[in-house]
Amino acid sequence: MESHGAGLRRVLLLSVCVVGIWSAYIYQGVLQETVSTKRFGPEKKRFEHLAFLNLAQNVFCLNWSFIMIKIWSNGGDGAPWWSYWSAGITNTIGPAMGIEALKYISYPAQVLAKSSKMIPVMLMGTLVYGIRYTFPEYLCTLLVAGGVSMFALSKTSSKTISKLAHPNAPLGYGLCFLNLAFDGFTNATQDSITARYPKTSAWNIMLGMNIWGTIYNMIFMFGWPNAIGFEAIQFCKQHPEVAWDIFLYCLCGAIGQNFIFLTISRFGSLTNTTITTTRKFVSIVVSSLLSGNPLSYKQWGSVVMVFSGLSYQIYLKWRKLQRMQRKKKAM
Repeated sequence: MESHGAGLRRVLLLSVCVVGIWSAYIYQGVLQETVSTKRFGPEKKRFEHLAFLNLAQNVFCLNWSFIMIKIWSNGGDGAPWWSYWSAGITNTIGPAMGIEALKYISYPAQVLAKSSKMIPVMLMGTLVYGIRYTFPEYLCTLLVAGGVSMFALSKTSSKTISKLAHPNAPLGYGLCFLNLAFDGFTNATQDSITARYPKTSAWNIMLGMNIWGTIYNMIFMFGWPNAIGFEAIQFCKQHPEVAWDIFLYCLCGAIGQNFIFLTISRFGSLTNTTITTTRKFVSIVVSSLLSGNPLSYKQWGSVVMVFSGLSYQIYLKWRKLQRMQRKKKAM
């Protein structure tokens, strides 16, 4: 009876994590698209300084992680904050490119392009490190690459194009893939730091990354007279509604990270990958329904291709994990 109760509590906790991750990041996606496409005030101006979103989120998450460490941390020899300087650079440039891409392509297009993270990872692994991949892994990559390519080549509706600040699909997709490349370096660096400092907590990582993100973005946004940060602040003063949207965007990011860290610590990274992957698909559906980005039948077919590849990749990881657990039991 006690084990049944413990199992029920785990299911309930997992359900809370799923709802938390989905709610926070789907709503953040809607807010991100709203800020990038909405026209403010009687003069109908757009908020063009989208890089300011990264600085705002860095400052918000820096304070959030500091508070969480003070409340929950048990101490320990974690990685020093200065060790994240290089990952902080790529983690600052990468998301800035992703947000900038929203000027040129729609949010569903960006989500789909960024779902193809395995493509640059496999290319770098094969070309630089000589890693060999299995046929099912290549099949996953082919489905994802084919789906993204079909989506990019499909005709985008005139209604969606009219909402973009500067429609330019090649530039938008190019920024997305550069974002993926920088993300890959960031993840590799974080893994290296965690391996060197095993006692590093998720909150330590969050704090270290956001310290450097805040420093770099402050220099970029306010480092010289007439820098774009001053224009962004002035725009927020003139149009308080955009400041409220930015605050909600940052709050969603911090809440989402909380649930992600909780999922990884209690259920493992594979479960977290499954939740975040399905969340991306739901984000596309929600964006299409609420934000007026209608997709064609070909584009919906592309979406299905991409998420079939991602789902198959998750299944392969799960099967590999099961084999490793069976080997451990046998030993």
